Amino acid sequence: MFKFSSVSRVLAWSLLFAVFFVTISPIGLRPHTLTTVNLDRAAAFAAVAMLFVLAYPDHWKRVGLLLIGGAVLFEIMQMISPTRHAHVEDALVKSFGVLVGVAVGYVTSYVVALVRPPLAARPVPARKD
Repeated sequence: MFKFSSVSRVLAWSLLFAVFFVTISPIGLRPHTLTTVNLDRAAAFAAVAMLFVLAYPDHWKRVGLLLIGGAVLFEIMQMISPTRHAHVEDALVKSFGVLVGVAVGYVTSYVVALVRPPLAARPVPARKD
C-alpha cells in the first residue's frame, strides 16, 4: 500500500540535504537556474517545508520553527566557505519560503485528511488463498 507520509519523509530529508549542500558548497557548485537567486532560495525552502509538513502533519508548528532556525544556521555556516558570504536578507527570504511551504503543506495535509476515509471505514482487501 502507498504510504504518503513515508514517501514525503524520504523526499523531505533528501531535499533538505541537497539544499544544505548547495547552500554550504563553494559558489561554483551552485546550480544555475532561469529565475532570480531570491526566488530560488524561497522556492527551495518552501518545497522543503511543504514536504516536512506532509511527512509530519501533526508537528507543523515545530517543523516551521526548526526550518526557520535551519535557514538562519545555513546562512551563518556560509561564513566557513571563502567563496560564500552570509546576509540577513538571504535568511529572511529563506524564512519566508519556509512560511509559505508550511502553509501550503498544512492546507494540503488538511485536504488529504478530508478526502481520505478513516482507517475503520476503509475496505479490507479480501485474501486470495
